[in-house]
Amino acid sequence: MKNAAFRKGIAMTMASAMVLGLSACGSSNADSTASQDTSANTSVQDTTAQNNASETTDSAADTTDNAADAQTEQKDLSGTITMAGSTSMEKLANAVAESFMEKYPNVTVTAEFTGSSAGIESLLAGSVNIGNSSRALKDSEKESGAVENIVAIDGIAVVTDTANAVTDLTKEQLISIYTGQTTNWSELGGEDTAIVVVGREAGSGTRGAFEELLEIQDQCAYANELDSTGAVMAKVASTPGAIGYVSLDVLDDTVQAFSLEGVTATAENIKAGDYFLSRPFVMATKGEISEQDELVQELFNYLSSEEGKAVISAVGLINVD
Repeated sequence: MKNAAFRKGIAMTMASAMVLGLSACGSSNADSTASQDTSANTSVQDTTAQNNASETTDSAADTTDNAADAQTEQKDLSGTITMAGSTSMEKLANAVAESFMEKYPNVTVTAEFTGSSAGIESLLAGSVNIGNSSRALKDSEKESGAVENIVAIDGIAVVTDTANAVTDLTKEQLISIYTGQTTNWSELGGEDTAIVVVGREAGSGTRGAFEELLEIQDQCAYANELDSTGAVMAKVASTPGAIGYVSLDVLDDTVQAFSLEGVTATAENIKAGDYFLSRPFVMATKGEISEQDELVQELFNYLSSEEGKAVISAVGLINVD
């Protein structure tokens, strides 16, 4: 009996030892697995952090490179661009010059307003980079090397003093007035007031375009031939019964603009082709744009950009595309 009890005690002790051993083994395995998981997670987190840091560094480097490129572009573009020509293009030329110089502080753009024909002559003589013309170039000018670069479309407004009761003219009536056949506003339903015909000087792009569009070259009976758009505006505003023509973008309340054939002088009507007095604004170059120096090429790139188009629209002109 004693031997049986002893053997039974030994067996129970061994079983308990085995249970304790297995429990310890399980705990050790769990701890090992947890340790491995923690190590793996730490490794993944470290790798992700390194990748994010690398991407941030790359992004910062790209930003720095872009800023450096922009600064280099600003520094590299320097020099002077000279323009001469149309007085009707004064507002456009000044706006373009100002905005372009603001964009490129090391560039100077100068403009003289001598009339379209004189501007093209200066271009062909090599004294300016760009000749501004408020009319299409003549064949003779093109044959001499001038290239027609149309940058905007302008309407020609026909204006009178604000007291004039006549507000609309047909094309035939306008021709009759400027060729001296109609001389009093009473003939057109207005007051008994003499018509004072005001125009621009010979060589003016506005005059050339106006007479060409009406097909009355060398037929006009002018009472006054003035040398600038501003002078025409001032003369018409201060002279009862006066009539003149000016660029659409200079209109203000000192004068009133006639509607022509019932169509008012607006950019929308010109774009639609409903207003018959419109003409191109040309920035001519001697040779193609691609043959010009870097500054001139960049100016034309600017004019065709969204930024340049906004400048053209802001002065009341129509973009060509």
